[in-house]
Amino acid sequence: AFARVRAKNLKNGNVIMQTIRTADFVEDAQVDLVDCQYQYGDGENFHFMNNESFEQFEIPVAAHEDRAPYLKEGETYTIVMWEGEPIDIKIPYKMVFTVAESENYIRGDTVSGATKPVTTETGLVVRVPLFIKQGEKILVNTETNEYVERVNE
Repeated sequence: AFARVRAKNLKNGNVIMQTIRTADFVEDAQVDLVDCQYQYGDGENFHFMNNESFEQFEIPVAAHEDRAPYLKEGETYTIVMWEGEPIDIKIPYKMVFTVAESENYIRGDTVSGATKPVTTETGLVVRVPLFIKQGEKILVNTETNEYVERVNE
């Protein structure tokens, strides 16, 4: 018997389809998880600093463009390292963002449960309830890109 496998090359983002026999064994990649602080992005690379060794390194934006809206300067993220090279950025399941742009709606404009799009300080666009205003903090589920709740500090 055979199995179709979809594998992603975490170094360059390419996805390949491969057929393997079910009796074959596939060796696990030996990876290390390292906590690193996001420094900044320059358009071509994301710049991180290892929290333990203070070593700085870059991760190409092209392979991880989908992560860009979730990266906040000064925040700590888990970086997946393979043979000493960074290959993936683990984003927390839920993150707090500040609403940077929001249209104001007047009470009674629409039915209950209505939502509106807002833009966070990182450029992430999220649909939120109408009562959320510019400058407020919101909790976002990063896997579904959905509003969870308003955060009061």
